[in-house]
Amino acid sequence: QVQLVESGGGLVQPGGSLRLSCAASGSILSFSAMGWYRQAPGKQRELVASITSSGNTNYENSVKGRFTISRDSAKNTVYLQLNSLKPEDTAVYYCNAVSGDYVRRYWGQGTQVTVSS
Repeated sequence: QVQLVESGGGLVQPGGSLRLSCAASGSILSFSAMGWYRQAPGKQRELVASITSSGNTNYENSVKGRFTISRDSAKNTVYLQLNSLKPEDTAVYYCNAVSGDYVRRYWGQGTQVTVSS
């Protein structure tokens, strides 16, 4: 069973930065894609950023130029660098992985990011 464990969330002031980490129990290169989603109170979960097995990245429009997704295959870890944070970025951030055959999705437990002065 694949396990994804997120870390790195916290409270930060507007304009600040955080780096989220998602450690997988197996090789991240076995997944067809990995991504970060977020869910704010009263809102639907949305895709923030993703990276495919070939390294292609994609970002939700509101985070382009501020967030960066990356990976370290040696550590089986995917990162999300969050810069120039805004109060509207406040949400629980979830790591997601899609199996190599695109059949299964795996989720982490989530990590809270709060942007407030």
